[in-house]
Amino acid sequence: MKSPLLSLPGAVPAEGRDEGVAAHYGDLFREQRALAAGSGLVDLSHRGVVAVTGSDRLAWLHLLITQHVTELAPGQATEALILSANGHIEHALYLVDDGETVWMHVEPGTQGDLIAYLESMKFFYRVEVADRTDDFAVVYLPAGSIAEAPDGAVVRETPHGRDVFLPRAGLETYAAEHGPLAGVLAYEALRVEAHRPRLGFETDHRTIPHELGLIGVAVHLQKGCYRGQETVARVHNLGKPPRRLVFLHLDGSEVHLPGPGTPVRLASDGPEGRQLGFVTTSARHHELGPIALALVKRNVAVDAQLLAGDTAAAQETVVEP
Repeated sequence: MKSPLLSLPGAVPAEGRDEGVAAHYGDLFREQRALAAGSGLVDLSHRGVVAVTGSDRLAWLHLLITQHVTELAPGQATEALILSANGHIEHALYLVDDGETVWMHVEPGTQGDLIAYLESMKFFYRVEVADRTDDFAVVYLPAGSIAEAPDGAVVRETPHGRDVFLPRAGLETYAAEHGPLAGVLAYEALRVEAHRPRLGFETDHRTIPHELGLIGVAVHLQKGCYRGQETVARVHNLGKPPRRLVFLHLDGSEVHLPGPGTPVRLASDGPEGRQLGFVTTSARHHELGPIALALVKRNVAVDAQLLAGDTAAAQETVVEP
């Protein structure tokens, strides 16, 4: 899904999972500073949009996802996961109910698999699941923004900002009225600063919620059974996750950022030492300089100096060992 905003002057297309929207509009740090100050918007129209309607929608979703939603009030934002039978993260959902429909946005290109799973679990419940990606585009307004959503638009408001589900036909007009525009690189830098994990970036095929600090955020511990709950409860009550998310301050003298998958090692062991983890997302921040998130083995000392590839890295704890 290619955004019409890519035709604007200065727009540089994003690559990889964020293909279809702008990486930036010519000035990455200016765009970051605007978002941090509560102005501008980010085009997230490449993300999938799924809607669930029907009188049983909340009770039915409650059985399938990691979040408690049977009493979700209209307009209340939440997030949830769908796990495998072994407790590994398969989908991340960012939800809001408008009183008649549960709206959610998901990672680009994942809505097809998500809908196939939801359809397979409908049974006798009075629900309908629809892919609304062709009809609605998501835009992000930062915390503190005074921009108003169009009348009737569904808004998902969180401490980090607002996700607005716009009719796709109105995207260009809304963006022109509520700029300045910021690209996904600015959005991602602020996400990394806030230690917020993202599906497909901080996750791999064996990631469990505890490793990313998602217990209590996207996983509710006091609710009924759902797929993968046994693993969630066992690790929470009896053990520790094998890995943990960390935030890295990277050496600012390096020209290149260590990309996703770059090995993380102890600085004392050097670049040929034993790998203890890997970089998941790296970014250039307007105040902090080069930063990253990484997954490392749980027993890595919290004060250990690290190397991300050849780049020196000082860690901050996100998930306690």
